[in-house]
Amino acid sequence: MTQESSRLGGVGAGSGFRRTSSGYRVAEDALGLVAGTPLVRLGRLSPAGGATVWGKCEFMNPAGSVKDRPALAMILDAEQSGQIAPGSTIVEATSGNTGISLAMIASVRGYRCVLVMPEDMSLERRYILRAYGAEIVLTPAHLGMSGAVEKAEALLRQTAGAFMPSQFDNPANPASHEQGTALEILEQLEGAVDAFVAGVGTGGTVTGVGRVLKQRLDTVRVVAVEPANSAVLAGKSPGSHGIQGLGAGFIPENVDRDVIDSIVEVSDVAAEKMARRLAREAGLLVGPSSGANVHAACEVAAQLDGGNVVTILCDSGERYLF
Repeated sequence: MTQESSRLGGVGAGSGFRRTSSGYRVAEDALGLVAGTPLVRLGRLSPAGGATVWGKCEFMNPAGSVKDRPALAMILDAEQSGQIAPGSTIVEATSGNTGISLAMIASVRGYRCVLVMPEDMSLERRYILRAYGAEIVLTPAHLGMSGAVEKAEALLRQTAGAFMPSQFDNPANPASHEQGTALEILEQLEGAVDAFVAGVGTGGTVTGVGRVLKQRLDTVRVVAVEPANSAVLAGKSPGSHGIQGLGAGFIPENVDRDVIDSIVEVSDVAAEKMARRLAREAGLLVGPSSGANVHAACEVAAQLDGGNVVTILCDSGERYLF
């Protein structure tokens, strides 16, 4: 198998695949399917007279979300540095999608996976995690991700040979987007990117993509998206909200404020409404974080006179149906 990871995800060894003469990808295992996601034009949702909104289809990663990229990068980095080996235990605090990605990777690589999350995370995510063989520990909803992180750190201390990826401060997280997502976007739109809009959970996506776009494009705008009820980057107090995957309630170390030009706050209602519109008007069944991203992207696009605004379609709406 040949390696194309420098272009498709930047995750290094472990993501091997080859392409047929017609361009089809043949992967060595599920990890070779991470990254290289399509970009789709959201023409019916783009504001009249403004820029065109594009969605990066991260729900098409093998474990179903954008989190496949940083999860794989963090695990491969840990393997290469000798922090983990077959039989080790991965412990992580996650709102769901990172956990699903880690559980998928653990199943391929032969690790035990213990995941800690707030009890208000969707049941669908829990079922998926168990299907991959992960063990789940729930923490009180009112403690948010801070409570989950605290519990995960306690489990780490109690578990021999355990490793915590620490997605909120692990530099491999934004690096996966610098080396992969950003370069894919630039290639797909041939450098014609006027704004990039991304929700802030761990901060990896907005930081990683934002850094590269700022280096390559002089006038590009990078916009962060936060839940209106927990807009801590905007200086507000943390609070409960319904946009799973965004708004951890604190500012992660992986957030690079220098690349962020502005912040758009999105309500739970607006995020859910846009997610429904994406399904019914664009044929894209995606989750509320994608709805928040597209809602914010449309606001940004309305301020521009033409051009392209790119945002992230984070995961599938099938995880939020019940």
